[in-house]
Amino acid sequence: MSLKVRAVLVVVVGMVLGLSLSVGGGLLGDQKAPNKEELAWEQARLFAEVLERVKRDYVEPIDDAELLESAIRGMVRDLDAHSQYLDAREYRDIRASTTGSYTGIGIEIDEIDGKIIVISPIAGSPAARSGIRSGDQVFAVDGKELEIVGDLAETVGHLRGHAGTKVTVTVLRDNEFIDHEMRRQVVRVASVHREFLAPSYGYVRVSQFSENTARELTRAVDELQDANGGLLQGLVLDLRNNPGGVLDSAVAVSDLFLNAGVIVTAEGRTIDSRFTRSAHRGDILDGASMVVLVNGGSASASEIVAGALQDHGRALVVGTSTFGKGMVQTVVPLSKGRAIKLTTSRYYTPSGDSIHEVGITPDIYIEDTAGFPDLSLSGLLDREADEQLAQAIDHLQARPVMHSNAN
Repeated sequence: MSLKVRAVLVVVVGMVLGLSLSVGGGLLGDQKAPNKEELAWEQARLFAEVLERVKRDYVEPIDDAELLESAIRGMVRDLDAHSQYLDAREYRDIRASTTGSYTGIGIEIDEIDGKIIVISPIAGSPAARSGIRSGDQVFAVDGKELEIVGDLAETVGHLRGHAGTKVTVTVLRDNEFIDHEMRRQVVRVASVHREFLAPSYGYVRVSQFSENTARELTRAVDELQDANGGLLQGLVLDLRNNPGGVLDSAVAVSDLFLNAGVIVTAEGRTIDSRFTRSAHRGDILDGASMVVLVNGGSASASEIVAGALQDHGRALVVGTSTFGKGMVQTVVPLSKGRAIKLTTSRYYTPSGDSIHEVGITPDIYIEDTAGFPDLSLSGLLDREADEQLAQAIDHLQARPVMHSNAN
């Protein structure tokens, strides 16, 4: 065994033993302690043996740093489909995406049963314009089949690049392979679009939850009410094909329409991962009727909003069952600009339900209408052909107009 590999073995053993002692320090006098120590040495020895064998026998020479980084990626990736190690570039990308801008094709993906599945193309993005749909399986990028199961970061890396560069994404849909050619661009997505459905009835669509979404939504509702010359009588909040985003943004959006009560709770192993977020007094609609539209592309932060407004009886939820992503990921900074995105909590709706792999069940189930909502954020609405929207309008206009007397 080489000196370098021996050094790695010592470091790994020290880390494993240190963790074992910190977690199980109360058992040092117990007979089980030596067994833990032996197990730590055995696993560390195995790691060192594999490392040495790969360095010696692999068909191409591999740098030590590259090997160790791959081992770290694998360790985090094997936890679940959402946790990942981020190098400095990937960390910069994920920070940029939370602000609503990055360079790529504008697509939200997830790993489901070992396949890379499109949750939703972002409205107005190259992916949306090319015809990629929610539910498509990303099979290849630039002709290279995606072979590494569970590596979302690598897939994202293939999809992103410099603005203006070409990329071909092959998707599998209904047993048919479809090539989508497009150019990457800086995806600066305004996350909110608003317009009137009828006099005194507004429509706002939220395409994703970035740091600015609550401010954009407040401005949109204020502009509708200013143009209306007073409070709206009803509002449709369209979260269809919204893949989610920043949890605190979802909380802030929910808070806009609630006066009190729990919005979301989270449970994890650490103190920071256990929290409750509640609403503050001040409903920007002053109690006017609401309908929330959802579908299978509504995920994560979208489900927090839909679940909170549904559980508090603040809005009627219309559409199909949502995606069902009820895990919270925390981005933990590391040295030299790196980080890990780690699943730290499960979140629960105000009623105490976990929606993970279940989703939000709508109050009124209406199948999707092909072509709706338009994949362009500001695409024209069709109040009749879009059956989910038509149901929402019927509900709002059938309800008596009610406003609170809160000051």
